[in-house]
Amino acid sequence: MAVAEEKLKVQGMSCNHCKMAVEKALKNTAGVTGAEVDLAAGSVRVTYDPGAVDHGKIIAAIDQAGYKVVE
Repeated sequence: MAVAEEKLKVQGMSCNHCKMAVEKALKNTAGVTGAEVDLAAGSVRVTYDPGAVDHGKIIAAIDQAGYKVVE
């Protein structure tokens, strides 16, 4: 299994609840192997299997959690 890593800027995260919501949404996405939010930086580092999940599905998971990815 190949592993890729991406760091995304996310708007709207301001507290530990936000952090947990984004991490949970990503970790529940098939193909995502890890997610770590950095509240101070307003970003999330996502590790995933590019053969199982694509960039669009990662963005969609964050959107469904109620946050916006800034590209």
